Amino acid sequence: QVQLVESGGGLVQAGGSLRLSCAASGSYAMGWFRQAPEKEREFVAYISRSGASTNYADSVKDRFIISRDNAKNTVYLQMNSLKFEDTAIYYCAARLGGIAATRERYDYWGQGTQVTVSS
Repeated sequence: QVQLVESGGGLVQAGGSLRLSCAASGSYAMGWFRQAPEKEREFVAYISRSGASTNYADSVKDRFIISRDNAKNTVYLQMNSLKFEDTAIYYCAARLGGIAATRERYDYWGQGTQVTVSS
């Protein structure tokens, strides 16, 4: 059973930074998604199992950085220059296959962590 535990969410002012963590029970291709109230869950970023490949949604490119520490089976999402519209519940997800940018292709999900950006 794959377990994913997110942490690091909270309340931050616009322009600030937060770092989310996702501790996994093994090594997988990983993605971060987010869901704002009354909106669909959307892709944010993914990282390959080795960490060599990453990709970002256009809305977060140049502001967010996804990384991983394979010794700790932990994936991070460094979020900088946060905007009000980044407010959402952030979920990490694991995929048994390779990297992907669509939520339907992920096999396991964490419980989510709330990020609130005040304007």
